[in-house]
Parts: sequence; structure tokens; C-alpha cells
Amino acid sequence: MKHFILTALFFCLTLNTSNLFAQNAHIQDPIDTLKVYQVELSDGTIFMGFILSMDTNILVMKTTSIPRLEIPMDKVKSYEVLEHSTLKNGSYWFGNPHATRYLFGPSAINLKKREKYYQNTWLFLNSFNIGITDHFSIGGSIEMISTTLSLASGSFSPTILITPKIGYQVAEKVHAGGGVLYANILGEQSAGIAYGITTVGTYDNNITGGLGWGFINGSFSSRPIVTFSAMKRVSRKVALVTENWLIPSNAYYGIYSYGLRFFSEKMAVDLAFVNNSDIASFLKIGIPFASYTLKF
Repeated sequence: MKHFILTALFFCLTLNTSNLFAQNAHIQDPIDTLKVYQVELSDGTIFMGFILSMDTNILVMKTTSIPRLEIPMDKVKSYEVLEHSTLKNGSYWFGNPHATRYLFGPSAINLKKREKYYQNTWLFLNSFNIGITDHFSIGGSIEMISTTLSLASGSFSPTILITPKIGYQVAEKVHAGGGVLYANILGEQSAGIAYGITTVGTYDNNITGGLGWGFINGSFSSRPIVTFSAMKRVSRKVALVTENWLIPSNAYYGIYSYGLRFFSEKMAVDLAFVNNSDIASFLKIGIPFASYTLKF
């Protein structure tokens, strides 16, 4: 009888210890009460907000609509920090889903490993980019108008662009990087830009300056292209965007742009105008620019 009681006590202790370990399996790194988290429940429900406290039994969080939400830990499937997300004036501001690019040109901020996005520009340029590591990404684009015309003429000579890029955060609010924009035009000529850029600021508010050397069929220009771009997030879903180029010719030839970016957590839509003195002579506000980006 004594052995039976000892065995039963050992079994109960083992069972309780196993349950404790099972609950502790939910606890990952120490939480940061100043960061925004995404909490996913076992039934697929997702909450976003601040985690106020957490132990082996209860996770307590605050969302934009619920000041105190208590969730049993056995219902929590996972939780993770939403980088660059904040709560402002009681409203959840998701991270900028498209901080790595302005209208057409890049910032020095790089995609994280396995992050990727699809972008459509002016309907006829389709692009796909993916983060290979946290510091190296690569993208590819196909331009559909000349590609379709080549098919109509009985050949297939697509115009494609390849865009490898590296980027590093070198200080708290400074990123530096570089890359190549390579284009194969109708399968006959190659052209592009090899560039270096620096971005100063946050994911939401930043400026980028850079130099790039254009090339055609392997022959590089003697003078660099100069770029200056900026982004300013003015509300939860809207940012101001500008991208500007000085292109060497007999003298430097300027092209500038200005517009709005509308975004949600995984999507961005750019509506802008591209302009300079020549364009303004026949269209004062500039040539309309539109693009759609989906991050996944």
C-alpha cells in the first residue's frame, strides 16, 4: 500500500510538472511592453497590440479597441513583435510595408530574409522581389508592351530587368547599400545602372541620396547619375513620396516626381506625377505615375 501511494504521488507530480512545462513552451523571449505584438490563437484569431504582462497561465494585452484583454496561455499559438509598428493616439500604426523603395528607385533599407513583394507599375511593368538574406535581395521585372509586340512579330524577345541589391544598417537611423539595375532590351541590348545609396531616418520618415553610373552594352558613363528621394508618413495610411534624378548629358538633365502613397499592412498604392521643364511645357502637372505593391 505504501508503494502504491508513493507511486501515485510521483505520477501526480510528474503530470503537474509536464503541464507546467507544456505551458512554459508558450513563453519565448522576455516581452517588451513598449513594442507592438501580433498574438495568434489556436483557432486562428489574431490580435495586435501591447502585451501588458504574461505568465504561464494568462497573457494580458491592450489593443486599439480593448483596453485589457486576458487570454489563457493554452489558447495562444504564437506571438511575435511587429517591427516598426506603433500605437499612436489609441490607433494601431502598422509598419511601412514598402520602405525598401520609393516610386521606382530603391532606398538603402533592405528586405528581410524571405520577405517578398509583387509590384505592378503603369500596368505593363511587373516586378517580383525577395530577400535572400537580411542584407541581400534580388528582383526581376518584365515589361509587357515591347514583349507583346515582339510576340506579335513572330519572335519572343522580352525586355527584362534584374535588380540585385545589398543593404546594411550602419547606425541607429542610417542604412547604406548598393546594387545594379540591369535591363536586357528586346534580347538585343543591355543597359542599366550600378549605384550606391545612403538612407537616413526611420522606415516611415527618411531621405535617400545616391550616385549611379549608367552603362550600355558594358560601356559606362564618365559622370554619375545623382538621385535624391524622400518619404514622409503623414497619417496611418498615407505618406508623401518624392523621387528625383539628375542625369548627365551635355549638362545635367533633371527629372523629379511627387505624389502620395496609400498603404495597409501588406499593400501599397502610389499615385504621383513625373515632371521637368520639358514635360511641363505640354503637361503642367506632369506625367501620371501609378503602381501597386503587395507584400507577402
